[in-house]
Amino acid sequence: MARTTVESTADPSGRSRQPEGGGRRLPRTLHPVAWWVWALALATAVSRTNNPLLLFLVLAVLGYVVTARRTEAPWARGFRYYLYLALSVVAIRVVFRAVFATGITPRDHFLFSLPHLPTPHWYAGIRIGGPVSLEALLSAATDGLRLACMLCCIGAANTLANPKRALRVLPGALYELGVAVTVAISVAPQLVQSVQRVARARKLRAGRTQGMKALRGIVVPVLEDALERSLRLAAAMDSRGYGRAGTATRRSRRITGALMLLGMSGLCAGAYGLLDATAPAFLGFPAMAAGALLCVAGLRLGGRRITRTTYRPDPWRLPEWAVAGSGVLSAVLLFTGLGYDPAQLNPTFYPLTWPALPLVPTAAILLAGTAGLLAPPPQRAHTP
Repeated sequence: MARTTVESTADPSGRSRQPEGGGRRLPRTLHPVAWWVWALALATAVSRTNNPLLLFLVLAVLGYVVTARRTEAPWARGFRYYLYLALSVVAIRVVFRAVFATGITPRDHFLFSLPHLPTPHWYAGIRIGGPVSLEALLSAATDGLRLACMLCCIGAANTLANPKRALRVLPGALYELGVAVTVAISVAPQLVQSVQRVARARKLRAGRTQGMKALRGIVVPVLEDALERSLRLAAAMDSRGYGRAGTATRRSRRITGALMLLGMSGLCAGAYGLLDATAPAFLGFPAMAAGALLCVAGLRLGGRRITRTTYRPDPWRLPEWAVAGSGVLSAVLLFTGLGYDPAQLNPTFYPLTWPALPLVPTAAILLAGTAGLLAPPPQRAHTP
């Protein structure tokens, strides 16, 4: 018996149309900028707290969203390596705190003691070795966990967002910089893909060496593959006219550079003012707003000399607004401090007590986790 199939089509805007006679819409990938806004907003919220319960909740939210909405692309397989990097950061922070001990008080919980190394008088204030307390290790682990959560937020953005599609939405003035950033953030996923490909080849060749002994047989093929990718990328960029000289005058380039430099300085000053509660008021939102305006002016002026067209631009619809808004709203709730005691975000370990779990910050982090439900499901590869 003959069987007929009906294929769905897509319009020029990238939307999948339903075939005639019924059927459901094909899944689509979310706009890459929405994922980056969500991840950076969540990293900003993480920078506000030192509560280990909230930090573990952030890791759980990141794991859920990545598992639910990542694609099967090569760059979507490297989130676990960011988790390994996060564990390394925590371990290094704890080791440094144990080695460079600051002493303990009679009320601290003594764990062990390291050999004490005497230091010269000009090295006063720093102890190498000595007694180590439980409070010191927990405090160091919490500090490292906060940095680890920020790294995982960036790793989630790299896992969920397509770096090649993100390059297309950058302004014309940032095209060269965008290419460099895209190549930079693609290094880690490409290395992961190369390592996995070499490991599969070793299994097919009955390679039985494991651990550090197999490092020699993996490093050389991975480096060779990276060199081949670099040569192919250079040839592709050269064929597309990358690095061509523009038609802008020297005066226009200087004005654009000055605007961008002042704008970035304003953004840095504004970020410092928001993160430091003791900073003057003008270093907060006013400096950030002024820096943003200067950056926009510089981008507008620099983008006039570059004309770019985009084939089938990525749509920005309600799911993009919902995902980006969930991350931004989470950061706003943690920065405003409404409905909870701000001291609960940074509990102390002296004396050692169990940290509290504030309701509003917990709800804010769970709100960021709704991105796993609000984003459209990615297209999966179906095996016949």
